Amino acid sequence: MIEDIKVERKHLAERPDHVPPDAVVDFDIYSPPGVREGFHKAWAALQRPGMPNLVWTPHNGGHWIATRGRLVSAMLADYQRFSSRLIIVPKAEAAFINTIPTTLDPPAHRPVRNLLNPAFSPKAVGRSEAGIRELAISLIEGFRDRGYCNFTEEYAEKLPIQVFLKMVDLPLEDGPKLKFLADQIMHAAGQMTPGEAMQAFYEYLSGPLDDRIGGDEEDMLSRIVNSKLDDRQLTRAEALNLSVAALIGGLDTVVNLLGFIMYHLGENPIEQKKLVAEPELIPRAVEEYFRRFPVATVVRVVAADMEYEGALLKDGDMVAMPTMLHGLDEEENIRPMEVEFARDTVNHSTFGAGVHKCVGISLARSEVRITLEEWLARIPDFELAKDTTPISGGGIVGYIQPVAFTWK
Repeated sequence: MIEDIKVERKHLAERPDHVPPDAVVDFDIYSPPGVREGFHKAWAALQRPGMPNLVWTPHNGGHWIATRGRLVSAMLADYQRFSSRLIIVPKAEAAFINTIPTTLDPPAHRPVRNLLNPAFSPKAVGRSEAGIRELAISLIEGFRDRGYCNFTEEYAEKLPIQVFLKMVDLPLEDGPKLKFLADQIMHAAGQMTPGEAMQAFYEYLSGPLDDRIGGDEEDMLSRIVNSKLDDRQLTRAEALNLSVAALIGGLDTVVNLLGFIMYHLGENPIEQKKLVAEPELIPRAVEEYFRRFPVATVVRVVAADMEYEGALLKDGDMVAMPTMLHGLDEEENIRPMEVEFARDTVNHSTFGAGVHKCVGISLARSEVRITLEEWLARIPDFELAKDTTPISGGGIVGYIQPVAFTWK
C-alpha cells in the first residue's frame, strides 16, 4: 500500500520566456486535478477541445506534457531529439537516477539492454508460466472460501513482486520493503526523496551482488554481475545500476495495472460473465485492458533547441509523455474510454515505444492473462466491496487502491 504523502512539492517554477502563456496548464503529474476520483479521466482532461498538443506546467520544476497519442508515440521513439539521460521530474532530482539501460541513448543503450533480453524473452517467460500459474492459484485459493479479499494487498502486491523476486533470487519477505522504496521514486510518495530511495536500493543490492561475483548461478542478478559488455567485464557500478533498474521495473507497473483492470471488472458484471463464458477471449481482453488502463508517464529531456508541433523547445527542457494519452486519444481509438474486445485495431504506447520499449512486456502479458484465467475460473461472480472506497493517484506510475471484492 502507498502511504499518505508526507512531503509535498509546493514550489511552482516561473514560466520561461519561450513558453507562451496560453500553453500553461495547472497540472501536477504526481497529483492531477481530480485524480482521486479517477486516474485516467483526470489525464484525459488534457485532451479536451482546444488543448495544445504540447502544454507546459509549472509543477515539479516546470516541464512540457505531450497531450496527443501520436506525439507520445513519436517522441518516445525519437531518442535523438528526446534523450533518456534524465527520466523523472523535477529535473533536480533526475540526476540521482542512473539506472541503465533506462538512462542510456543509442548506441550505448543496446549492448546493455541485450543483457536483460534473455530473461524476459517470450520463450523464457513461457518457461516460467507454470510457476506463475501455481502462485496465482495458491494466492486465490488462500482467500477464495472467505468470500472477501483486499485484492491490492492479498494478490496485486504479491504475485508480480514474488515472481520477480524469484527471478533475481532475493528473499520474498523483502517484497514490502522494496515496494516501499519503489513508491518513493515512481509515485513521489514523499517519505524519502528519489535520491535517498536510490541509495537505499544500492545498499540493499550491494551485498547480494558481491556474493554472486564469479559464481555460476542462473538467477538474473548472477547473470548480470558476471556479464561482459562488448569485450570487457561489466563494472560493479554498471552491474549495480542495471540490477536496480530491473528491480524497480519489476516491483510496480504490473501491480498497478492489475489494480485498474480488476477494479474495472468488479464494476462490470456483464464483462465478467462474457469472459467466464468465453475464456478464449481473455488474451484479446488483455490487450484491450492494456490500451484502456495504461499507468506510466515517461519523461525525457530535450537534446537541442527546436520547434516541435508549434512549440519552441529549449535544450534541457523536460517533457512528460503520458502513455495514458495514447490509448485514450479519440484520434487513435474509437470510443477510447469504452472497453471493447472486438476492436479491429488497438493503438497504444502502454509499454513505451522505440528502443526503450519495456523489456518486461511478455512477462506482464502473461501475469495479467494468467490472473484473469485463474481468478475467473475460481471466482466467476464478484463485486466491489461496499465498505471500501478505492482512491487513485498519480506519479511516474499511477495507482488505485485499496481494491477489495466480495463474492458468494
